Amino acid sequence: MNAVLYMLTVLIWGTTWIAISLQEGIVAPVVSVFYRFAVAAILLFPLLILCKRLRPLDRRDHLFCMLQGMCVFGLNFYCFYTAVSYISSGLESVIFSIAVIFNALNAVVFLRQPVTAKLLCAALLGVAGMVSLFWNDLVKDVGNSDTLLGAGLCLLGTYGFSLGNMISARHQKRGRDVMTTNAWAMGYGALFMAALATLSGAEFTIEMTPSYLISLFYLSVIGSLVGFGAYFALIGRIGTGPAAYATVLFPLVALSISTVFEGYVWTPGGFLGLGLILLGNIVMFARWPKVRFLAQRYQ
Repeated sequence: MNAVLYMLTVLIWGTTWIAISLQEGIVAPVVSVFYRFAVAAILLFPLLILCKRLRPLDRRDHLFCMLQGMCVFGLNFYCFYTAVSYISSGLESVIFSIAVIFNALNAVVFLRQPVTAKLLCAALLGVAGMVSLFWNDLVKDVGNSDTLLGAGLCLLGTYGFSLGNMISARHQKRGRDVMTTNAWAMGYGALFMAALATLSGAEFTIEMTPSYLISLFYLSVIGSLVGFGAYFALIGRIGTGPAAYATVLFPLVALSISTVFEGYVWTPGGFLGLGLILLGNIVMFARWPKVRFLAQRYQ
């Protein structure tokens, strides 16, 4: 089951890159993010009620769902959508892959989870692979204030994503249903983005084109309902650190699609990066003797 959830997350999020690119146009990013999670929440609540899966939450749970919504279903995507105006998508992918390290460190601080040697090794291999894979983009983008602003926004968005992972882990440790907390968090995230769009003066327009509407449906249903459901379920089963390794792998799916439809050209550095990422995947999920450190003093 873990392998199914893992591969589902990688394949779905690997394909959302193209869908997100189709959202660029006359609709402001903050409004597109609002539409995405509003549609997801509107679809998920009736489905859970119909299946009798909507579980009650107490006030403290709702507070954490609000925080999760802002971190994972709101501000982080706003940061990524804004950053794409300043840096390349390749550099964004490199920065987002740091989520695996953020999750490992945040798990020590917030969840008292141990950091294993293989997790740290796999994370370093994965990030090194992403740097090698997108080295040309890194060299091209470094050296101007726009790059620093874009990189800062991506780091902020990635850290927000990681904090949302910690909240999901907290929900599941308390026995809360993943889809119930996701529904409320998406709803709260959508409301927060609607408020942000109103305060910023953005217009709630919608682009009535097949590309925008189909991509919005895909991002809302497949990317959000199924993708985040699988990912957060994986967090509950294997932990925040190993689950976040999917953020290192899913750009490879995006690149494969780009090779076919957008003419992406593989370089020697790209093949080296692919090898490092796959090696990190082997290190992460192969059966090795467990060596724990760093977090032992917190236990």
